[in-house]
Amino acid sequence: MRPALVYTLLAMFLVSLSSCEVIGGIFKAGVWTGILVVAVVVGLLIWLIAKMGGKK
Repeated sequence: MRPALVYTLLAMFLVSLSSCEVIGGIFKAGVWTGILVVAVVVGLLIWLIAKMGGKK
């Protein structure tokens, strides 16, 4: 898409929502992003420990 069209659609979307809904959406996205990052880091740590332990 062209950038002007994207910005126009974004502006229309933000105007159609109340400010509380927008803030709530941002915080929900932040929480889920944080949970995903923590899960990925824990998974990588477990994988690294398993790789180091398996080479003995």
